Amino acid sequence: MQKIKVLCVDDSALIRSLMTEIINGQPDMTVVATAPDPLVARELIKQHNPDVLTLDVEMPRMDGLDFLEKLMRLRPMPVVMVSSLTERGNEITLRALELGAVDFVTKPKVGIRDGMLDYSEKLADKIRAAARARVRQSAPVQHAAAHAAHAPVGAAPLFNNPLLSTEKLIIVGASTGGTEAIREVLVPLPPDAPAVLIAQHMPPGFTKSFAQRLNGLCRITVKEAEHGERVLPGHAYIAPGHAHLLLARSGANYIAHLSDEPPVNRHRPSVDVLFRSAAQHAGKNAVGVILTGMGRDGAAGLLDMKKAGAYTLAQDEASCIVFGMPREAIALGAADEIASLPEMSRRVMARLSSMGDRVQRV
Repeated sequence: MQKIKVLCVDDSALIRSLMTEIINGQPDMTVVATAPDPLVARELIKQHNPDVLTLDVEMPRMDGLDFLEKLMRLRPMPVVMVSSLTERGNEITLRALELGAVDFVTKPKVGIRDGMLDYSEKLADKIRAAARARVRQSAPVQHAAAHAAHAPVGAAPLFNNPLLSTEKLIIVGASTGGTEAIREVLVPLPPDAPAVLIAQHMPPGFTKSFAQRLNGLCRITVKEAEHGERVLPGHAYIAPGHAHLLLARSGANYIAHLSDEPPVNRHRPSVDVLFRSAAQHAGKNAVGVILTGMGRDGAAGLLDMKKAGAYTLAQDEASCIVFGMPREAIALGAADEIASLPEMSRRVMARLSSMGDRVQRV
């Protein structure tokens, strides 16, 4: 079996050594070289032709983002960003994903062995997924205004009474490649769109920055979900990186429920947990969407939603960064429809518009 060739780029010799130890400890991958900065990395890429690059977010001599932008333009390849848990690190990481990085991991905590096995497994999984990923070059980030400009003048709102009507819901799950896929789904949504609940595999600390970034691009309000808050149309709620997000009921209203129960499918938040809660409490009132990602989290939950009467969609292989979760859902027969990412938002809204009086009142 040919091993995945990895090049590690980090200005810290200690981090480079630790990453090398973790990667070389896997049976299916090997570190072919390490570099202290992007300028050295540029030459090593030519020499070793690695399958995957791990890239520190902040480095001397050349910023990680500048290097990534040039790399994705001149020699696109799978890149996993390595980020610090700081607000600035979060923003840079999200920008890196926009530029074409496949995924990211936080920096390992040097000298702390507790949790290192879990970290090693996550890093190895992300490298494996990156090696199989469909690399994309960065695309211009579209703002909601670009979509609003194409709306017919005087067009009637799709959904009336946004503060009172909570009948319809959009439930979304994603993993690897999901940050950009979610952006592409949310940006076209009108201000009066049904509420959206989202489970995206992401570590604590990043989901708030992710929500804030999307909020600046969308016509709907995007926020990190809070326990017990009412779920309203015109809003998207993103599961915090430390908790499961569930849909619950309080009288006539839907509410967001956060849980610190153990990980499901090795993830917290878990897509299956969100989908199953939507199957239980929303039934035919919901549309379920499973997007790009590795593994099988969400496949069984999407099937539960379908059995409960929800309409379900899976992203197609051609537009996925990693066709793992959608493939598993399709194999289970959980998807009523397979759609490309550029078409996903339109297909969801078309389906919701067609539901009409068939929607069950809560």
